[in-house]
Amino acid sequence: MVFVPPEQHLSIAEEKAIYDYHQNHADDPGYRQFLSRLSVPLIHKLNKNDQGLDFGCGADSALSAMFTEQGFTMQQYDPLYAPFPEHLNHCYQFICCTEVVEHLRAPHLEFERLFNLLKPGGKLGLMTKMVINAEAFSRWHYKNDLTHITFFSGETFHWLAEKYACHLEFFHTDVIILEKQEL
Repeated sequence: MVFVPPEQHLSIAEEKAIYDYHQNHADDPGYRQFLSRLSVPLIHKLNKNDQGLDFGCGADSALSAMFTEQGFTMQQYDPLYAPFPEHLNHCYQFICCTEVVEHLRAPHLEFERLFNLLKPGGKLGLMTKMVINAEAFSRWHYKNDLTHITFFSGETFHWLAEKYACHLEFFHTDVIILEKQEL
């Protein structure tokens, strides 16, 4: 895992100003196609009555809309755009974090929270670009986004799977599903 030191983080206001430029809309077919890299494999692992949380949903949650259209109940949480702390008081069968974990200031605390919000057998679906090695990292455009402050590798996800007793699967080059073991 690679991370930016806290003294180099943007302020929350500066970070939000960058996010406000994003044009990710729920009705954009291209954006939906991008998100389907996570939604399709995750939906195949769910039961029809499963309830989910879109953690870090942004201003207009296309992912929530996509799951709702497939018959799932979705709650949304985003500290800047959907600050509904009551949605963090429930447990879910699945949680989605698309293009979120690279923005986490305290990833250890957030992963602790996410795994506590997952029911046994629950699935945590993540989408993020991964660090390959130091040489590739030095040339990587993804690190140049000033809001990206935490970078994960395949090894990081293997470590998380072991720490939280999860089955781990990778899809594409940037989709990860961690399935919490049943008790």
